[in-house]
Formats: sequence, C-alpha cells, structure tokens
Amino acid sequence: MKRVITTTVINQSGVLNRVTGLLMKRQFNIESISVGHTEQPGMSKMTFVVNVEDEGKLEQLLKQLQKQIDVIKVNDITDKAMVMRELALIKVVTPPAARNEIYSIVEPFRATVVDMSKNVTTFQVAGDPEKIEAFIDLMRPYGIKELTRTGVSAFVRETQKTHTAQLSIL
Repeated sequence: MKRVITTTVINQSGVLNRVTGLLMKRQFNIESISVGHTEQPGMSKMTFVVNVEDEGKLEQLLKQLQKQIDVIKVNDITDKAMVMRELALIKVVTPPAARNEIYSIVEPFRATVVDMSKNVTTFQVAGDPEKIEAFIDLMRPYGIKELTRTGVSAFVRETQKTHTAQLSIL
C-alpha cells in the first residue's frame, strides 16, 4: 500500500541523506520524493511516497524519523483529506499532421506547451499522480522522447466549518 509521509526538517546539509538513509535501512522503496522550502525561514518540507507492506514497520519508521535531530515533525497523511500535486515535463513527437489530434487530447488535462520545435513539443502537466499517469499513457502512442517528474508535494486540507445562519422571527 502506498503511504504519503511528510516531514518538516531544519534545512541543513546532510538532512536529506540521513532521512533517505533511514528509509533505505528499513527497506522502504521511495516511489516519489520532493523537498522544498516552507513559509518558515531555515525549514524545509519533505514529501515521500513509499510502498508499505507491514503497518508495524511503518509505525516504527515514523517513530525513528521523529527521533532524527534535524526532523521537527513527521506525519503520515495518507488517510487524511489532502491536496496532492505533481508536475511533469513531457517531450512528445508532434509531426504537423498529428498536432491537432494531439492538442485535442492535451486540452482536457490543461497541459501547457512550454517548448516547441518542428517535430517535438514539450508539455507541462500538473495534477495528482493518476492524472499525470493518464496523460503519459495517452501520449505514449505518439512517441515520448523524454519525460521528467517532480515528485509529489502534499499537505492536509484545512477543515471547513459550516456556518448555519440563524433566522430570528420578529
């Protein structure tokens, strides 16, 4: 089962190596990883997608991550309402005769053209990983020359409180 784990860390040299080393030591395969600065200076957030076979191993991993010196907070957000996005850049063979057909496929994905040459177009597509996979699958028959993905970034959604308007009868 895939799990989405976020860690907030102090942005120091070697912290990524220590965290990924711990995952490797526990034999977790990292399917996706992204790291970036947060709203707090000197802090970064890491988002991992890992395959987990044993829930007991996952709990042990979360505890060991929390014990790391540079790790401030660890969360498994898999079962929570979350916002999850990924970005992909995909170079697709686009001969002039097939461009209209390809662009009609691209439009529902809201992909954008970021580079174009005579027979190759580079598309940028962002969304959840399933959307990215679907886009790649549809572009594959035309010929994908190159592909790169950023890895998943995610966080928990804010809870929405519903306000009920009370009517007063005069």
